[in-house]
Amino acid sequence: MNDGPGGVLEGIRVLDLTRVLAGPYATMMLADFGADVIKIESPAGDETRSWRPPVGADGNATYFAAVNRNKRSLVCDLSGEGRETVRRLAATADVVIENFRPGVLERFGLGYQALAAANPRIVHCSITGFGSGAGAALPGYDLVVQALGGLMSITGEPDRPPLKVGVALVDVLTGLNAFSGILLALRRREQVPGPQRIEVDLLSSLLAGLVNAGSAALTTGRSPTRVGNAHPSIAPYETFEAADRVLAVAVGNDQQFAALAREVGLPELADDPRFAGNALRVEHRAALHALLQDRIGRAPGAEWQERLTRAGVPAGVVNSVAEAFALAERLGLGMVVGEEGGPRQAADPIRLSGAPAAYRTPPPALGSTTAACWLDERDGDDG
Repeated sequence: MNDGPGGVLEGIRVLDLTRVLAGPYATMMLADFGADVIKIESPAGDETRSWRPPVGADGNATYFAAVNRNKRSLVCDLSGEGRETVRRLAATADVVIENFRPGVLERFGLGYQALAAANPRIVHCSITGFGSGAGAALPGYDLVVQALGGLMSITGEPDRPPLKVGVALVDVLTGLNAFSGILLALRRREQVPGPQRIEVDLLSSLLAGLVNAGSAALTTGRSPTRVGNAHPSIAPYETFEAADRVLAVAVGNDQQFAALAREVGLPELADDPRFAGNALRVEHRAALHALLQDRIGRAPGAEWQERLTRAGVPAGVVNSVAEAFALAERLGLGMVVGEEGGPRQAADPIRLSGAPAAYRTPPPALGSTTAACWLDERDGDDG
C-alpha cells in the first residue's frame, strides 16, 4: 500500500454500516478515491473475516481483504451503548450506508428519518435484498437472488441443471449501483439543500443487469433458456475445444465471419446459404459449430488466438484467474496492488486522470480505530 494523493473524494466522510460484499464493495470504491470510511462492525466482526479458506500470508481471510482496504474499523454493539456512538458519528458524516434488514435500524433509532433530522446534509444509502416493501423479510443472499432473479435459468448447458455465476456478481452489481447512487446524491446535495436518500436492492440490480435477456423476455413474453457458452442472438459466439484447451470465438459481423472461415481453411462457409448473415448462422448454429470445431480442434488454443486476432477475429483462450491477472500485467493495466507477503488485491478499475485511486492502508484489523479519534478529526469533539 502507498500514501498516494488525497483523492477527488477527500473531505467526504462515510459511515459504513454494511457487511459481506455489496456494501463493502461500494465503500471501498469511495475510499479508493479519498473518502474517509469508518467501518462499523459488531463485536464478532464482519462475517467475511471468518470466510476461509483461503487466507493470505497475513493470516486474514482473502474474502474480507478483497473489499475492505482504505478503511478504519470501529466495533459498536448496537444492542447497547453502541447506538449512541453511531448516532454521534452519523451526525458528523456526509454519507451513511447500511444493509440491515428493513426496519432494524429504525427500531434502534438509527433509521433515515432520525439521522436526517440530526444531520440535514446526510446522504443515506440503504441496500436490501428485495426492497423495503413486500420483499423486506426475504433474505438477501446472492445465490438466492441469482435463482429467484432468473440469472441461473440462463446460465449453464441446456441439458444440465442451472448454474450460478462463479462469483457473487449480483452483490458486485448492487455495490456499483450504490457507489453510483451515492455520487449522484452528493452532486444533488450541491444543487438542492437537504438530505438525500438512496435505495438499491439486489433483485432490481440483477434484473437491470440482465440487459438483452431481460429485454427479450419483456418484449416477446418468452424467457430465454440456457445455451451454454453460446449466445442466443449471435453466431458463432461461443467456445470451441482446441487441441489443448478451450478457445472463445466472438464473431460480431459478416466480415469477421468471412475472416474466420478463411483462417480455419473453410473459405466457402462465407458463401454457404445456411450462414449468409447472422440470423441464418444462429438458425444453423449446430451445423456451423460442428464444422468449425473439426478445424479448431487440430491446433493449440494459443495458436488460434494469435492467428484469429491477427485476422481481426476476436478470440481468446479460457484463462485461469491467475493467468488473467498475468495478462493484465503484460498489457500494462496495473491491476494488482499490494506487496508480497501482505494482502494482494485487484486494483480499482476506474482510471481518473489528475485524481487516481490510491491504496493507502490495507484492510483494517477489527476495531482498529476509536469513535473519539474520528470525532476529533471531524469537529474537535473530545469523544
